[in-house]
Amino acid sequence: MGMVNIDQAKTHLSKLVERAADGEEIIIGKGGKPVARLTAYHAKGNARLPGIWKGKVSIAPDFDELPPDLAKAFKGDES
Repeated sequence: MGMVNIDQAKTHLSKLVERAADGEEIIIGKGGKPVARLTAYHAKGNARLPGIWKGKVSIAPDFDELPPDLAKAFKGDES
């Protein structure tokens, strides 16, 4: 891996990008201290398809009803 300084990175940017695309992580430093990381870009997964779960998921009729003991706990009632 190693660290390259900014001047080296500017001079060899194309080569560094190729190395990063091949999976290597490149650290760019300034004054001997790391300041940036050059890594490969990975696109996100497939685009979301609206409605893909339609007909596969159901919500119980009492979904919005809070059980009495839980309602008391939220209100701070200890009895």
